[in-house]
This record gives sequence, C-alpha cells and structure tokens, in this order.
Amino acid sequence: MTDKKYLEVEDLDVYNKLCQLHIEVCDVTNTWPKEEKFELGSQIRRSSNSAPAQLAEKNDDRHIRNKIEGVNRSRGEASETIHHLYIAKLKAHITEKKYRELRGRYKECIRMLNGLEKTLERKVPKKDRRWQVSEETSIYPLNDKSNHYG
Repeated sequence: MTDKKYLEVEDLDVYNKLCQLHIEVCDVTNTWPKEEKFELGSQIRRSSNSAPAQLAEKNDDRHIRNKIEGVNRSRGEASETIHHLYIAKLKAHITEKKYRELRGRYKECIRMLNGLEKTLERKVPKKDRRWQVSEETSIYPLNDKSNHYG
C-alpha cells in the first residue's frame, strides 16, 4: 500500500460506519406502519443519510475550517438520528434493545467525529484555533487521590 497524502472520504472509518448505519436505519423503517414511513421514517432516513453526506460534502474542501464545519454538521445529524430513534422507541416502532444498539453505535461515531475534529483543529495555526487542543496525550498520575471517584 502506498502512503497517501490525501484521504478519500471512503478512507474514513467513521464515514463507513455512518453509511452502514444509514442502510440499517432504512431497513428498520421499512417495517413501520405506512403513516410512519412517511412521517418519522422520512425524517430519520434523511438525518441518518445526512450524517455521512456532510463528511463527503466537505472532504474535498481546501479549507480546514470548512472541513471542521462538515464534521460538526455530521455530528449534529447523528444526534438528530438518535432523537428520532428515541421517538420511534417511545411509539413502540423499535424495541428498547434495538434502540440501545443503534444509539450506542451512533454515539461511537460521535466520539470518532470528536476525534476527527481535534485532528483537523491541530492543522489550524494555534493563534486561529477556536479552542485549545493539546498536542500530546495527557498522563494522569495514578497515585493522586483527587482523581479517584466514589
């Protein structure tokens, strides 16, 4: 494999996970009552598709800030999809188990998007960063009792 200086959107694990989740969400909504397929079903399909689409749209952008905006929008769409899944659970269109499974996978993607945002933010000159990004991993002392909970 050759070293690439540019990542295609398909190279991003989070993009592939979000695409797979969208396909699964579509499959789940196809079992819903007719009236929900066109109401809640349409909303959840759109938000679940928009999460990876936002990454794809901004991936080829030359400006880091715009790429970061795409990550932020993707995270928002993933969170919106979790909301729609919650409503579907409340309406008994999906089980608690299915809700928790899909929610957990969306939350994993949100954590991955947070990491991607931090990586992109590090490419912005320090003076122009919106928030502080540590350049190295923090190490917490194991013997400091103030770090223990409970």
